[in-house]
Amino acid sequence: MAAAKCLRWGVRRAGTWLFPPPVCCPRRALHTQDDLKQASNDIPLDRLMISYCRSSGPGGQNVNKVNSKAEVRFHLATADWIAEPVRQKIAVRHKNKINRAGELIVTSESSRFQFRNLADCLQKIRDMITEASQTPKEPSREDAQTRRIRIENMNRERLRQKRINSAIKTSRRVDVD
Repeated sequence: MAAAKCLRWGVRRAGTWLFPPPVCCPRRALHTQDDLKQASNDIPLDRLMISYCRSSGPGGQNVNKVNSKAEVRFHLATADWIAEPVRQKIAVRHKNKINRAGELIVTSESSRFQFRNLADCLQKIRDMITEASQTPKEPSREDAQTRRIRIENMNRERLRQKRINSAIKTSRRVDVD
């Protein structure tokens, strides 16, 4: 009886390590190394420079001992596995993540495990590529017309306010003859 109780306690305690924590963002939910291998099929890992460093934030002594923050970088201009127009859109949208050497730097420190942070970095790169490869939606005739009417009304109101302010300022002037 005591052995069974001890076994249940051990399984319950080990279960916290065996099962992954709940995911904050389901799009970036990669928890195992198998998922990492499956996720990196479309991104050539040999062309990425992957490094690990110490993560910031709370965590006690673990933060000071373990290099869990993943940093993935690659030269965007020579990344031939990404189409040219997509590379240009990524360069415009994510210009703050590109250094002087032209490398796109993606970091992740959301987890305490290196492979989860690496999987998160790869997912971020994949999200950037899919976001940049989507074509903008063409507005319908009704949308274009309502937008044009709104712009005309805003310009009309702006000019009306400008005339009112001009009249107020001219009334303040003192005529010197």
